[in-house]
Amino acid sequence: MLHHSAKSYRRSAVGLRLSAGAWLLLFVAVPLAQPEAPPAQTTEAGHIEQLGEEAAHALAQAYEYDRTIPLEARTVEMRERDGTQREKVVFRGVQGSLVPGYLEYAAATPAPRPCVLLLHGWSGSKESWWQDDNYISGGNVRKALLQAGFAVLALDAQCHGDRIAENDYAPVNHYAAEGDPDPRKGYFTQNEIYIQTTRDYRRAIDYLETRPDIDSARIGVLGYSMGGTQTFLLTGTEPRVTVAVSVAAPAETSKWSPIAPQNFTRGIGNRPFLTIVGDNDSMCPVPHAQARAALIAGPSARQLIVAGEHRLPSTWVPEAVEWITSHLSPGIREPGDEN
Repeated sequence: MLHHSAKSYRRSAVGLRLSAGAWLLLFVAVPLAQPEAPPAQTTEAGHIEQLGEEAAHALAQAYEYDRTIPLEARTVEMRERDGTQREKVVFRGVQGSLVPGYLEYAAATPAPRPCVLLLHGWSGSKESWWQDDNYISGGNVRKALLQAGFAVLALDAQCHGDRIAENDYAPVNHYAAEGDPDPRKGYFTQNEIYIQTTRDYRRAIDYLETRPDIDSARIGVLGYSMGGTQTFLLTGTEPRVTVAVSVAAPAETSKWSPIAPQNFTRGIGNRPFLTIVGDNDSMCPVPHAQARAALIAGPSARQLIVAGEHRLPSTWVPEAVEWITSHLSPGIREPGDEN
C-alpha cells in the first residue's frame, strides 16, 4: 500500500542571488564519499532546510548543457536473449567523454516503446541492472519493466563501470593501506560525479529522441541510492521526464549542497513522483524522508515506506513497476507533464 505524504512547499527565508559559476565553485571543493551509497548527514528531525526560489534557480543552471554538441551516437554491440534485444550504445557526453549504456527491449513489444532510465548506486554500474537479487534488486526491476512493455536504458555514472578510466582505472571508493606512503585519491568529487551523471542522462534523452523505435514523449526514471538522489536532480531539471521513482535516496540536511534533493522539488512540479524508503534506513531516517517528500507539491506525489534498511528487500519492485505503468502506459500522458 502506498502511504500518502503531505504536499507543501517550504521556502527558505534567505533569498540568495548566486550565479551558476558560484555553484560550480561550491561543488568542486567537496571530497569523495565512501562505500556503496555515499554517507549523508542524517537527523531524526522532520524539518528540512531548502534554498530560496532564486537560489534554487541559480543552482539548476549547473545542470544545463549545450544541446548543439554532436551526439556522435552509435551501437557497438548487439545481443539477443530470451526474446529481448540489448544494444550497447555510446554517445558523446557534455564534456567530451564517451558515455556507454545498455538499451534493452522485448522484440515482441510494438514500437515506438516508452523507455525507463535506470540509475544505479554508488560504486555500482549499468551491469547492476542485469544482476538478480543484488543490492538494488536490479535484475528484478529490469525484467519486470521489460515484461510490462517498456524499453530500459542504463548508463554508467561518471567514474563507474566502463568509465573507470576517467578516474585512472581506480574505483570511486579509495582506501589507503596502513602505512602506505603514497595513498591514492579520487580525481572527482561526489558532487561532480552526481552533476555530470545527471547531465549525461539528459543527453541520453536527446539520444532517445533520435530513435524512431522509442517514444521519447514517454520517459520514466527509476534510481536507487545514489541513483535515487539523481532521480530528484534529473526530474527537477529535465522537463521531458514523465514519471519517476526514487528508491532509498540518502538524506542531505544541508541546503547548501548542490546535490541536495530538496532543492530540486520545485522543478518536479505536478509530475508523478514516487519515493520509496526503508523504515530502518540509517542513511535516510523516515522523518527526513517524509519531510522531503512533503516538499513535492503535485497531487501525484506519493511515498511508500517498506520494512528494511538501506538495502531493501525486493518487495518494492512490483509497487515501483505498477507506479510507472499506471502513468506511462500506451496512450497515457498526464496533464502538466511538460511542466
